[in-house]
Amino acid sequence: MLMSVLGGMLAGMLFKRVWRGVSGDEEAPEATSPDHSTREVLLAALLQGAIFGLVKASVDRAGAKGYKKVTGKNLDN
Repeated sequence: MLMSVLGGMLAGMLFKRVWRGVSGDEEAPEATSPDHSTREVLLAALLQGAIFGLVKASVDRAGAKGYKKVTGKNLDN
């Protein structure tokens, strides 16, 4: 559970950094923001989903490999 929390925090920080690099803005637009185009909102959502998915898979994979290293068994057994 701790790994999931830390993964979420890492994903959030990584997304903010990527968004700042892509858009120059400090914060990503909210879906209901009238100050941003639909394109900007959807791009932010796409990037956020991809980054969170990548970080989650990485954390899950590292956890599974660590479990196998310690126990000698796969998680799905």
